[in-house]
Amino acid sequence: MEEMHQVAIAAKDPASGRQFSSQVSILSAMELIWNLCEILFIEVAPAGHLLLHLLDWVRLHVCEVDSLSADVLGSENPSNHDSFWNLVTILVLQGRLDEARQMLSKEADASPASAGVCRIMGDLMRTMPILSPGNTQTLTELELKWQHWHEECERYLQDSTFATNPHLESLLKIMLGDEAALLEQKELLSNWYHFLVTRLLYSNPTVKPTDLHYYAQSSLDLFLGGESSPEPLDNILLAAFEFDIHQVIKECSIALSNWWFVAHLTDLLDHCKLLQSHNLYFGSNMREFLLLEYASGLFAHPSLWQLGVDYFDYCPKLGRVSLELHIERIPLNTEQKALKVLRICEQRQMTEQVRSICKILAMKAVRNNRLGSALSWSIRAKDAAFATLVSDRFLRDYCERGCFSDLDLIDNLGPAMMLSDRLTFLGKYREFHRMYGEKRFADAASLLLSLMTSRIAPRSFWMTLLTDALPLLEQKQVIFSAEQTYELMQCLEDLTSRRPVRGESDIQQLQDEDIETTKVEMLRLALARNLARAIIREGSLEGS
Repeated sequence: MEEMHQVAIAAKDPASGRQFSSQVSILSAMELIWNLCEILFIEVAPAGHLLLHLLDWVRLHVCEVDSLSADVLGSENPSNHDSFWNLVTILVLQGRLDEARQMLSKEADASPASAGVCRIMGDLMRTMPILSPGNTQTLTELELKWQHWHEECERYLQDSTFATNPHLESLLKIMLGDEAALLEQKELLSNWYHFLVTRLLYSNPTVKPTDLHYYAQSSLDLFLGGESSPEPLDNILLAAFEFDIHQVIKECSIALSNWWFVAHLTDLLDHCKLLQSHNLYFGSNMREFLLLEYASGLFAHPSLWQLGVDYFDYCPKLGRVSLELHIERIPLNTEQKALKVLRICEQRQMTEQVRSICKILAMKAVRNNRLGSALSWSIRAKDAAFATLVSDRFLRDYCERGCFSDLDLIDNLGPAMMLSDRLTFLGKYREFHRMYGEKRFADAASLLLSLMTSRIAPRSFWMTLLTDALPLLEQKQVIFSAEQTYELMQCLEDLTSRRPVRGESDIQQLQDEDIETTKVEMLRLALARNLARAIIREGSLEGS
């Protein structure tokens, strides 16, 4: 926040400077509310100690005094500095009496005429009873000592001891808790809650938590004096001083620009068991509702949506359902982003979302003619229909080009090829080519025949398979047995007998039919020759 404040000051563009200043103001307000809620709702400090916490709270958030102190003490003669008495007054207003005494000693050294009254004021500051953290005295003892000290201050005021020095007299009135004297220092107090804490310090240092709301409301009214209306921040702080947690959350939800603060504050209070009695009518509690709202907002951001996933994980009732709804709406602009989304879904066993994402990526890959990627995604989605479609594209490409693309993927399908019949055929057909390349002709022939007789091969691909059988039929060694040859002949006859009768055809169709007819005649001749060779070979083996 300090860095952002410096950036706001150094910004050359006025619009940027205003934007940074606005962000600093919002963050400062959030920190102010958060720290007060910690003191009132979590620390739950008793009377006496409560004021010490509130003093620390004010000193933390009204920190201009430090820069002012450095400026005054850095001058050649601090007691003659224009802001010297302003500094002493602010130190007294914040209860920093030891530092105020040190400043008064500088005034005493520089001005012997006022040394006596400075010493008396210093003694009053030194002897003011304050309940320190390690002190074991009871509240009754503290109140008694404080009453004696207060009466002593009253005597000095009535005796006009400081009449010759208006600054010291003003400090004495402040230390007596005089409201008029405090309100004269509005500019140095800067806000009503600083006025509240100073007023309590010098009028009721053992204030009970239950009385805070009275002092808070009256301090706000006195400080504003009817000249202006309370700001949203004022209403939030008032609700906190009234110990109304739900009103604090409501006011913060209205006043602040997003759900970050209320979601985290509610989460903290819920972990402290302070919100157990407030369940919402639709099945969730306030903590979960606000976390869901904040996570939903994160999902609308192009780079913060992954943080939203973690917030949904911490919502036991509606988190998973909400995550499923939001994850489906993420635009998968790049494969890298898609993989991130996919990993999130897989880690949470979101099966339907995994399938949906894989289908989308498979379709994109098909449109870009990246068949290997498309097949990989369809297998990952366990989508048999789409795997069949991609397998058909592979086979069509093979028919057109005479070779397979993405051989590594097809060679390593493994059990995934059982996803669909067409994918099984693709894997087995590639295996046939590998066997043929390795000159394992008998194994290749058996696999080729089984692909046809088992009807796993699409009928449109039978002619290609029979054509692949030609080199095996023409080998010097008999590869297909007589029985296998008969089966190939039966497949060829089934294929040719079921050809559709065509009407008038153009020249290209006539040429294709001529080529098909030539293939059939070649196959029939090769099958007849192989059958004769096989019968002779098998007869010779039986005779021997």
